[in-house]
Amino acid sequence: MIDWLKEASIQAVSRQMQVSWNSIDRIMARAVARGLARRQPLSPTQLCVDETSFQRKREYVTVVTDPDNGQVLHVFDGNRTESLAAFYTQLSSDQLHAITGVSMDMWPAFITATQHYVPDAQHKIAFDKFHVAKLLSEALDRVRYMENRELLKGGSKALKNTKYVWLKRSENMTEKQLATFESLRDSSLRTAKAWAIKDLAMQLWSAKDREEVERQWTQWLEWALKSGLPPICNVARTIRRRLWGIVNAIVLNLHNGHAESMNARIQRLKQRACGFRSRERFRNAIFFHFGGLDLYPGGLQNE
Repeated sequence: MIDWLKEASIQAVSRQMQVSWNSIDRIMARAVARGLARRQPLSPTQLCVDETSFQRKREYVTVVTDPDNGQVLHVFDGNRTESLAAFYTQLSSDQLHAITGVSMDMWPAFITATQHYVPDAQHKIAFDKFHVAKLLSEALDRVRYMENRELLKGGSKALKNTKYVWLKRSENMTEKQLATFESLRDSSLRTAKAWAIKDLAMQLWSAKDREEVERQWTQWLEWALKSGLPPICNVARTIRRRLWGIVNAIVLNLHNGHAESMNARIQRLKQRACGFRSRERFRNAIFFHFGGLDLYPGGLQNE
């Protein structure tokens, strides 16, 4: 049953094995409980923290992943401070001191929990590069949208249908898109200025010396805040407040790619199961497939 469940949904295994859905669900639940009971004491040095949707858009569970082995360490309801605190309270003082970095987005609840439990968290919390890129891409698109409306009113179609020209990487553009982009990039459009500000920010992730990183980002912030582009200024103010975590991410070379990958795998699992009505079953499925647990019984007496 466990071998089959690794390959297919409970519903599919139920049909194949001619065993009731509830019976198979109980087998999975016992396998996860067995695996968690056998799991060796956790000793992660780095963590990736993310939220993933349970059912509707605003219903989440918090997932903690070990980037060194790609295994899920923790699944808890919600995305509140206590959702992550429930993981940290499982760890001893020595285990908490051994943590060298925690990658996350800028969600205040995760920041608060980590600052409360992880020693010297101010130098260990790392804000993910791709989250910063997302904020800047949204600001860039807002500048383009507003400028396009102004240009259309004046009879110019310079920015019409160029949304993805600005948001795509150049290597992913068609020849036509690349030609359009290169002509617009060197123009005096406000959108071109917003793109240049975003592009420079993405280039500031290579330096490793903390003082040099701080100096480069301070200069970038000065340019962004003086740009006269309200969407860019709003993001720059957010970055200024959270700059310490961005600097940590660069110096520690830590990102949330592992968590984002796990999030995608969890969502595919949810689609294969046609969703989960119970949070407990959702949690069990995540641990069953991605927890790296020893799921098998030692003998029939254990079942």
